[in-house]
Amino acid sequence: MRIVILSDIHANYEALISVLHDIARTFPDVSEIISLGDIVGYGPDPELCVKTVQEHGILSVAGNHELGVGRKKYRSCFNKQAAEVVDKTAQMLSEASLEYLRSLPLVLSRHGSLFVHGLPPRSAFQYVWELNKERVLLKFSRFSEQIAFMGHTHELGLIRCSDGEVEWSDLKEGKYSLDFISRYMVNAGAVGQPRDRDPRAKYLVWDTETHELIVRCVAYDPTETIAKMKERGLPERYAMRLLS
Repeated sequence: MRIVILSDIHANYEALISVLHDIARTFPDVSEIISLGDIVGYGPDPELCVKTVQEHGILSVAGNHELGVGRKKYRSCFNKQAAEVVDKTAQMLSEASLEYLRSLPLVLSRHGSLFVHGLPPRSAFQYVWELNKERVLLKFSRFSEQIAFMGHTHELGLIRCSDGEVEWSDLKEGKYSLDFISRYMVNAGAVGQPRDRDPRAKYLVWDTETHELIVRCVAYDPTETIAKMKERGLPERYAMRLLS
């Protein structure tokens, strides 16, 4: 079974549609698409992205932005500028979409893998780069699945754990074979708000039988997205990230 894992759409409709078209064209046999959260936030089209995720039957966990727009008590977890964007995003969403975002679980366990926005077993706010080796091992001890897929950093990456040893490595566009013995944390990068100096939209394809992992990077034109961000008064720094 092949499944697609994507993360951090961040209300970027043009990036999301480009990814969905690439999936349909390149991987027509995909059985399921799973989102690691942050469907909304930063970008200009939160309502349209929520509706598109629903229409395509994409399963999703809650990211920190879903928690922020859905429940005001979480907005203190954001810096000042990000909190202002969360407030504005909430105002751009219909009540039906807000209810959908509130309904998302913090974690999914499917196909022998764990899916979470920030860090396993169920954090939407913690970043993997905050961890040293000891804390990585502690995280692995708190979930039973062999592989945990996560987002939040907006960067691709892989952590392998075997016999108490931890190995960090980068992920680039291409194919990887993960073994059947080691345990892994896999960072899916970002569809709509990159932080890796590569403006392309990223997603993963995971073969649950062969353990082949494919990293896809999809080029798209962000001009329309950037124009809408400026029109809707969103911070320029988030628009400029779409260029580099």
